[in-house]
Amino acid sequence: MTEDIGRGSLIASLVASGTGIQVGAALVATRLVVDQADPASLAFLRYSIAVLCLLPFLLISRPWPRMGLRDFLAISGLGVVQFAMVVVVLNYAVTLIPAARAALIFSAFPLVAMLVAAALGQEQLTWRKAAGVLLTIGGVALALGDKAWGDNASGEGFSGNLAAGWLGEIAAFLAACFGAASSVALRGYLRRYEPLHVGGLSMFASVLVLAVLAFAEGYFQHPLRFDAVGWGAVCFIGLSSAIGYFAWLWALRRGSPTQVTIFLGLAPITAAILGVLLLGEAVTLGLLAGIACILPGLALAHWQPVARKAG
Repeated sequence: MTEDIGRGSLIASLVASGTGIQVGAALVATRLVVDQADPASLAFLRYSIAVLCLLPFLLISRPWPRMGLRDFLAISGLGVVQFAMVVVVLNYAVTLIPAARAALIFSAFPLVAMLVAAALGQEQLTWRKAAGVLLTIGGVALALGDKAWGDNASGEGFSGNLAAGWLGEIAAFLAACFGAASSVALRGYLRRYEPLHVGGLSMFASVLVLAVLAFAEGYFQHPLRFDAVGWGAVCFIGLSSAIGYFAWLWALRRGSPTQVTIFLGLAPITAAILGVLLLGEAVTLGLLAGIACILPGLALAHWQPVARKAG
């Protein structure tokens, strides 16, 4: 299958860049409430709000797709993988290794997506794409700097066991693999169904699974502990997730998996910049160097050779 090029691919890339920025903003907002709710409970609330935001558009959308049972179960299962499984595995990883290191390993998402898409014949593997993806990952590594490679400052939540560290790193990489593989697999269904229907079904299925996990954490037995700022952050996370995931699927339908997923490299950069602007964090040389690597990496992955006219 040949790659999507031209105007549609360019627009898809622009939309995907907005999704990468949205993920980074949601990460910063999550930091404001992460100590007020358990991980699965927070994820359940986040995607419940997102589903409610999509619900009015789902109710008025026409025509409703005629979806067979096989496609229904496949899209639902991929939604569970992309949301519930990725969230759970990544949250498990950050109990064993620093969050920045987990974020760095998770930035392998576009590399895995590129390899899976190439293996399935969804796009052609080129050295420019590979170099662009690797340059972007290198930029994330520079931006995170000592946060990714240093030890946890407080030492809380970490056993100091070498085996536990390896387990956390493997879990972060598996989360990237789950997310990348499910995104590439969903692209096939986006050729048959609208992004709104695929997104609504996959997100609703994940909410059902997250509800079970949230119940195990005691979410339904205890009152919510969010303060005013926390509720504002949660509402922002939920609303932005609804918009961001719809945009993500829309872009995946029109662009190649690599050209869409590579923009996730903007997430940690956005989080770092917002941390400077909103949380008073310091501007580091690594952040500037990371931006200097990520931007040309994105350009290189999207570069298309100009065909020469015959004669």
